Amino acid sequence: MSVDLATVKRVAHLARIAVSEDEANRMVGELNGILGFVEQLSEVNVDGVEAMTSVTPTAMKKRPDEVTDGSKAADIVANAPVTDHNFFLVPKVVE
Repeated sequence: MSVDLATVKRVAHLARIAVSEDEANRMVGELNGILGFVEQLSEVNVDGVEAMTSVTPTAMKKRPDEVTDGSKAADIVANAPVTDHNFFLVPKVVE
C-alpha cells in the first residue's frame, strides 16, 4: 500500500490540518516509509506466540471484590444542609 499526494491532502483536510505543498510532499515519503515498515512486520511468523503486555511476566495486583458502603456515609453528608439517615434531602420540584 502506498500513499500519494492526493491522499495526504485528503487526510489533512479530513483532520482539519493546514498542510503546505512542501509539507504534503514530505509527508508522502514519511507515510510510505511507515506503511512499508508495517507491511514488513506483517511478514513475521507469529504462530504460537502469545500476546504480551510486558517483556517481563507480571501478575496483576487485585483487591478482594467486597461490597462495602465505604464507611464514609456520615462524612459525605456532613456538610449537607438537610439529611435523613445519611441521605441527602432536597426539595421537590414540580413544574
